[in-house]
Amino acid sequence: MGLFSPLMLRGLRFRNRIFVSPMCQYSSTDSVANDWHLVHLGGRAVGGAALVIAEATAVVPAGRITPGDLGIWNSAQAAGFRRITGFIAQHGAIPGIQLAHAGRRGSIAEPWNGGGPLAPDSRGWTTLAPSPIPFAPGYPIPKEMTRADIEATVSQYGDAATRSLDAGFQVVELHMAHGSLLHQFLSPLSNNRTDDFGGTLENRVRLPLMLAREIRAIWPAAWPVFVRISFTDWVDGGWDGEQSVFLAKRLKEIGIDFIDCSSGGLAYNAKVKAEPGFQVPFAETIRREAQIATGAVGLITEPRQAEEIISGGRADAVLLGRQMLRDPYWPLHAAKALGVDIQWPPQYERAK
Repeated sequence: MGLFSPLMLRGLRFRNRIFVSPMCQYSSTDSVANDWHLVHLGGRAVGGAALVIAEATAVVPAGRITPGDLGIWNSAQAAGFRRITGFIAQHGAIPGIQLAHAGRRGSIAEPWNGGGPLAPDSRGWTTLAPSPIPFAPGYPIPKEMTRADIEATVSQYGDAATRSLDAGFQVVELHMAHGSLLHQFLSPLSNNRTDDFGGTLENRVRLPLMLAREIRAIWPAAWPVFVRISFTDWVDGGWDGEQSVFLAKRLKEIGIDFIDCSSGGLAYNAKVKAEPGFQVPFAETIRREAQIATGAVGLITEPRQAEEIISGGRADAVLLGRQMLRDPYWPLHAAKALGVDIQWPPQYERAK
C-alpha cells in the first residue's frame, strides 16, 4: 500500500490516496458556484488528485460563514455545480462536497474584507448555536436553538444531500470540525444545554449522529459518506481524543466510511503547536481504535512524507489543502519524486 495505490470505499475506486481538502473560496454570487470554482476545483482534478472536495457548502443561508460562501439549499445552486462535477469526473477524479452549517462562526466578512462579524443590517444575519455563547469577544451572542430548530436542521441536511446527488457529487462529507455547528454541539465548551442534546457525551453526539443517519439513508449504498472531525479543541475541558474515538465508533456503526481527522477551530484562544504532520497521530489513533478508514491532514507537503504516512498504515489517504493551493499539480510532481509512473492528462503529456 502506497500513496499511488488505488483505494476502494464501498463501490467507488479512488485512483490514488491524495484527496483535496475542502477550502473556502468566499467567491460565489448568491451562493452559486461560478467560473472561479470550476477552475479551482477542476484544476486539482487535472492535477492528478483522486478526490476533489468542494468547500464547506451551507445547507441554509444562516449556515454560511460569509456572504460569499457556496450553498446548496435551492435548485439553482445544485445546477451551478453540474458543470464542475462533470469536469472533475471527466478527468479521472471523484467529485465530493462538504455539507456544513457554520452556526455561531457565521455572519462574518470575507478574509480580505477584514473577517469580522457582520450585523444583520450590513450583509449579516442572526446566527444559531446549541447555547447562547459567542465564539469570541466582539462576536454577537447566537440564538440558542430550539428543538424545532434542531429538527429543521436534520431536514435541511437531508434536502442538501438530495440536491448534492442531483448536482453530480459522488462523495459527501459532513462537517463536524473547525468550530462548525455540529462541532459546537459536540464540545462542552460551546454546549451547555440541559436537554437531550447537551450535558453528557451521549447527548452531545446526538445531533451529529442523527444527521449521519439521515445522510447515510439518502446517499447511495454504493458510495461512501465521510465525516470531518476536530480530534481535539486544544483546550483543557474541551472536546478531545477519547471523545473522538467514541464518536468515530458510533459513526462506523451507522455506516459512515471515512473519518477526515483535523483539529481545533472551536476555541479562539486555543494554543496549537503546528508542525509538519502534527495531526497524523489523530488519524492513526482513530484508524486503530475505531477500525475505520481515516484521512490525515495538516502540513503534509512533501511526497516522501505522504508516502510514509500511507505505507506505514497511519492513514488511508492524505488530504492536502494549502499545498494544493500552491501547486494544483502536486500529485503529478509527487509521482515523479517517488519514481511512480502515472498517467498525465494527454494535453500535458509533452511536459511529463
